[in-house]
Amino acid sequence: MYSILIVEDEINISKLIKINLEKYYDIEVAYDGETAIEMVSERRPSLMILDIMLPKMNGYDVLRTIRNLNIDVPVIMLTAKSQDVDKILGLELGADDYITKPFNPRELTARVKALIRRIYEFNGNKSIQSNGILSYGDIKMDLDNNTVTINGKDINLTKREFELLKVLMLNKDRVVTREELIDSVWGDKYDGDTKTLDVHIKRLREKIEINTKSPNYVKTQWGIGYYIGGSRSEH
Repeated sequence: MYSILIVEDEINISKLIKINLEKYYDIEVAYDGETAIEMVSERRPSLMILDIMLPKMNGYDVLRTIRNLNIDVPVIMLTAKSQDVDKILGLELGADDYITKPFNPRELTARVKALIRRIYEFNGNKSIQSNGILSYGDIKMDLDNNTVTINGKDINLTKREFELLKVLMLNKDRVVTREELIDSVWGDKYDGDTKTLDVHIKRLREKIEINTKSPNYVKTQWGIGYYIGGSRSEH
């Protein structure tokens, strides 16, 4: 599971953010800039939500410091200021996005999800070859032509099955939670039936696995989600 570091000294705001994100991600909170730098350096979260007005060290200095340390954690700046100059400064220092207080928690959650997808699931994974091919074992996915082959044999997947396999391949060796799969493949169009994902995974396995009861590719982490690759714990 991806981890989020919330850096916000206002208790009520940090709690609000945490409540909205903790069902999707592991959450930690820092209440001042110096602690934030220590936590980022030691734990390397997947993403940081960073307030500008902080005790001990403001958000700009925190961002400048972690970038000088060559820490590439994605950052969403959070502030009560709305002037363009503040936004521009944050982006110039290396912020990836910017949201102004007061904010809609659903909007912040949507921005976090979008940034996570963009950084880790679609652009940031080094398993994509220069020719747009994803591979694992005997599976090859051609992302440019939307085709899948196993041992050179074409596999006919539906759009949903293809997208599920792509997300798992992009995150191989990492457990992808059910929530992450649903959000990446269905988004807001998901009908809320918890069995829908399981049915699609079942159909995908029927097409790519020799033995669906003992799969070689799409494996289950019970109570959490699915993964492709080595049998590793969620992180």
